[in-house]
Amino acid sequence: MQTTAKQKGYKGLPMEGVIATWYAHITEGDARAYRACAEAVAGRLRPGAGVLEVAPGPGYLAIELARLGDFRVTGLDISHSFVRIAGENARKTGVSIDFRQGNASRMPFEDGTFDAIVCRAAFKNFSDPAGALKEMHRVLRPGGVASVFDLRRDAPRDAVDAHVEEMGLSGLNTALTKLTFRFMLLRTAYPRAAMEQMAAQTPFSAWELLDDGIGFELRLVK
Repeated sequence: MQTTAKQKGYKGLPMEGVIATWYAHITEGDARAYRACAEAVAGRLRPGAGVLEVAPGPGYLAIELARLGDFRVTGLDISHSFVRIAGENARKTGVSIDFRQGNASRMPFEDGTFDAIVCRAAFKNFSDPAGALKEMHRVLRPGGVASVFDLRRDAPRDAVDAHVEEMGLSGLNTALTKLTFRFMLLRTAYPRAAMEQMAAQTPFSAWELLDDGIGFELRLVK
């Protein structure tokens, strides 16, 4: 039987094996961006807060969050390879994070488990984005905030190229990453109107869509 996009939970190729390892390598140098995102999220949290990162990939953002305060950090990724890689990265860094494998639109958590949710650079890859937003609402506690950071489809090409240059990659990986942005990521990214429409159809009590460099932050309050 053929597997549908909805059943597999993501668009495009699976981020497993060699592909996951390559992605972990090229994004490792983007530490400044991970730190800035973590600080923005941590600044809204109380000590001891439970934080879920949806689609943490290699775990760099979750690790930065765990470093910043006394938070209970959990990561949920559909990729078995990323769960393994993220766990290894957390252990090397000396922080405790609960990385689990699972689908963003069918999360393995009880209602009202987390105080905050963050999803960075992955939302455009979800095959059921509306379902993922509903699940974020379900697993948040009342008053909790979900922040979805992702690329804007209308991000200027020169700004995207400048972002890649700042990642400190080798010449070959810089060229490959620019091509990946141009021919894959920008094409799958959402325009502002589509994000606003999805947000308006969620059960969240309030939301706002904020520009964030070459991307946006969709901030939703339960």
